Amino acid sequence: MSASAFLRALKAEGLTVVEVGDWRDHNRNHKGPWGPVHGVMIHHTVTRGSARTVDICRKGYEGLPGPLCHGVITKDGRVHLVGYGRANHAGLGDDEVLRAVIAERALPKDNEANTDGNRHFYGFECENLGDGEDPWPAAQLEAIERAAAAVCRHHGWNERSVIGHREWQPGKVDPRGFTMGSMRKRIGDRLK
Repeated sequence: MSASAFLRALKAEGLTVVEVGDWRDHNRNHKGPWGPVHGVMIHHTVTRGSARTVDICRKGYEGLPGPLCHGVITKDGRVHLVGYGRANHAGLGDDEVLRAVIAERALPKDNEANTDGNRHFYGFECENLGDGEDPWPAAQLEAIERAAAAVCRHHGWNERSVIGHREWQPGKVDPRGFTMGSMRKRIGDRLK
């Protein structure tokens, strides 16, 4: 979908969206293709403070240039758009997981990192320390649900097209503090 369609889809799902700078043209497309896109990936940021989190996700940091996602979901439930196109969020992951996402079936255990996820997934970074103790406010969880549902609705996907980073790449733990199974249930209910 176009950047404008992405924005419309998020707003149509009832989200409060903040457009950050030149987000529509801010991407890593010069490093490789973006697409075909097959799913949505959810992350936590390991940061505190919304303004700082959005800035890091937009610009990146030494060794990992931004954007680090397409949208940053802050604790207040707002979605800050920081990029559109290829973003540095997924990294290499398991091709069997990608095949399961495409087929919208149960995910296998990720056990290898042989496929470029930055090419195939929309990414939402969610403001959280990722220590298992930092709370996930209801507004933020609802925004994650709505944002993922918005993308799925546009593409005609179901909730099995939404995965956590930890389900894609061995050794990753994000998002930590809620289960992706419970989030997929919420997304599935919303899509009905």
